[in-house]
Amino acid sequence: MQAIEIGIFLHFLVGLFATVNPVGIMPVFVSLTGSMTPEERNKTALTTNTAVVVILVVALVAGQHLLDLFSISIDSFRVAGGLLLLSIAFSMMNGKIGEVKQNKEEKSESVIREQVGVVPLAMPLMAGPGAISSTIVYGSKYPTMTSTIGIAITIVVFAFGCWLLFRSAPLIVRFLGQTGINVITRIMGLILAALGIEFIINGLKVMLPGLV
Repeated sequence: MQAIEIGIFLHFLVGLFATVNPVGIMPVFVSLTGSMTPEERNKTALTTNTAVVVILVVALVAGQHLLDLFSISIDSFRVAGGLLLLSIAFSMMNGKIGEVKQNKEEKSESVIREQVGVVPLAMPLMAGPGAISSTIVYGSKYPTMTSTIGIAITIVVFAFGCWLLFRSAPLIVRFLGQTGINVITRIMGLILAALGIEFIINGLKVMLPGLV
């Protein structure tokens, strides 16, 4: 595999971690699974990240077809996705998860759901609009079979990393404290803002070539 393709996958992986910010989600995971046994908590972590893989791989494979169905160009979607990433990033830089990921109604409903692994942890907290839009953009930009398989493997690697984090979530949350988590969330927000601006610029270059 060429070095440039590995660079693409690493760029996508870093973007996913910045978009999802699993460290910032860990306190939510701990609070939603607080009444569970360690075995049930680990099972929920596995369910969550399996659902993330399924959602993002479906977005990778079918995302472009969905855009074609509604006659939306990938560059328009890239700009929209960039604006969405910026919105999430600004919220993260304030040390918050952001209502674009989980609004108040979803948060109140989540405490009475039995299967918190899928809703709200997998969707919308992890495989939310930002992660899905990033996946569709990368899948459309690199449409070859090799790249698609590589991006799908990257999604699996990402989910595996999140699974490892969630398994040790209670220890990490106690070690970092809320201040440490807020610092990491703000750093991830800064990376995500830069990624969102890059999406917007790349989209505008094609849509408005005389402007950029």
